[in-house]
Amino acid sequence: MPTLFIIFGLRFYFYANEHLPVHVHVKNADGEAKFEVDPVKLIKNKGIKKKDISLAESLIEENREIIKAKWHEYHGGN
Repeated sequence: MPTLFIIFGLRFYFYANEHLPVHVHVKNADGEAKFEVDPVKLIKNKGIKKKDISLAESLIEENREIIKAKWHEYHGGN
């Protein structure tokens, strides 16, 4: 389960056996969420507060290219 980065208590990661579309999981002390990366879209949320979801969306938007590059580096493909 590669961790991409941890910012403001939010851990951004993906699993080794992921599938398309490119997406990222986010975890904090309150729960977990899953976001599609391009475009940034919340797919699932289990317990993360609304303000942290908004923060996660902003961070994914700002780091979209890094996330996509790491995804393709790890999983192969374009």
